[in-house]
Amino acid sequence: MVKLYCISILYKGPTNATWLKSAYELQSFSFFQRGSVQEFMSFFCKTIVERTIPASRQSVKEGEYLCHVYVRSDNLAGVVISDHEYPSRVSHTLITRILDEFAEKIPSSNWPELQERDVAFPQLSSYLAKYQNPREADAMTKIQEDLDDTKIILHNTIQAVLQRGEKLDDLVSKSEGLSMQSRRSIKQQEKQIAVVHLAK
Repeated sequence: MVKLYCISILYKGPTNATWLKSAYELQSFSFFQRGSVQEFMSFFCKTIVERTIPASRQSVKEGEYLCHVYVRSDNLAGVVISDHEYPSRVSHTLITRILDEFAEKIPSSNWPELQERDVAFPQLSSYLAKYQNPREADAMTKIQEDLDDTKIILHNTIQAVLQRGEKLDDLVSKSEGLSMQSRRSIKQQEKQIAVVHLAK
């Protein structure tokens, strides 16, 4: 069964991205895994947004996850994390719709100073539930076949979007939003991916 795990809205500032709102669906993970999985997804979202130039889209595979990101020209950014089976077009259409609604409701002048706890945007959780079935969601979005003229770039790992000389281990070590358990988990996952690539 295809799965949609996370929808996030961030603001891409000059030096880093800040959270505006996020929603998670982690029922498929055990109770004890959920905290670490959510931390990893948050880290993943922030890292990808910070490395996506404005007015562009990317899709990044990482382990069993597929992360779709769109940073608008006004630096409002949306991220959807799904499994590999979830249709990319539906994910990107969903991001566009959510960002348009968010921008209508909350003035852009507020975005740089906002903190997630102060943002009232309950639609995010509704969309996360509604779009779990991509066929149903796809029927609503067929008219938007061409999202825009922006090409979606697909990367096979998060390493591919890091800047030259940048190491994932260093980012993980510096991240304040990750517990020690999550840091170990991300590093372990990267080692497993590296072993798979070497074996090919």
